[in-house]
Amino acid sequence: MVSDPGRRPARPPALPKEPPLRGRPAGGLRARSPRMAEVVAASLRDAILSGELAVVPRLEDLVERYDVGPPAAREAMRILETEGLITVRRGNIGGAEVHPPTNARVAYMLGLVLQSSHTALSDVGTALRELEPLCAVLCSARPDRTEAVVPVLRELVAEQQAAIGDHERTMQAVDRFHGAIVELCGNETLRQLVGSLERIWATHVSAVYETREAEPPLKVWKAAVRDHERIVDAVERGDPKVQALARAHLEATQAFVSDVDGTKMVTAAIVGAPR
Repeated sequence: MVSDPGRRPARPPALPKEPPLRGRPAGGLRARSPRMAEVVAASLRDAILSGELAVVPRLEDLVERYDVGPPAAREAMRILETEGLITVRRGNIGGAEVHPPTNARVAYMLGLVLQSSHTALSDVGTALRELEPLCAVLCSARPDRTEAVVPVLRELVAEQQAAIGDHERTMQAVDRFHGAIVELCGNETLRQLVGSLERIWATHVSAVYETREAEPPLKVWKAAVRDHERIVDAVERGDPKVQALARAHLEATQAFVSDVDGTKMVTAAIVGAPR
């Protein structure tokens, strides 16, 4: 075909536009740059979480180190204090004490969230019935379970057996057994998440027994020991059926708590604010 010399050449097809970056707000505006206080807070936060910083320097030292004004340094300290990572020292001493994050703090914050959403304790129990058996499966799948997991669990079962008849000691042994299942599962995310739920559940159950003066009969404690022994045996064998054993045990123990007080709601104060 002969081209028309008076006609402009056709434009190539337009390339598809790249979708906007997630970090960029709608309308094409760029995300704002962080303020100096946020930059200082981020640097101090990283140092605290890495274990490099045990005490936050005084205000004048922060000003000199980061080359910022006193207002920015003060705001950085307020940011970290709001996050619970530091407690600012008042008076002539200055600086701040560092509080590394702990599972107890996670549990308390989760307790606040659950209380604000009017969550029943039974809801926490449902989550534990799903997640703790998964931790038991992970324990049974560890190649070093006979050295790193089973001896710990057997020792705790022996303590529980010896404590039968002593309510407080038995409760402590039971809590430590369930905590060990989570602690030794080998998955850090589950350790923190399920560990927080365990803490919320255990503190509320203790409160139920204290306020209602509900002492489980001896047969309940003995049945719990037998269940724990079966769970440990399954972990030692590497038997995935440990998941069903753990779930059945939790259903039985939670049923007893529900019979005592089935209307209990999550209360952060019962979990306890970390000091």
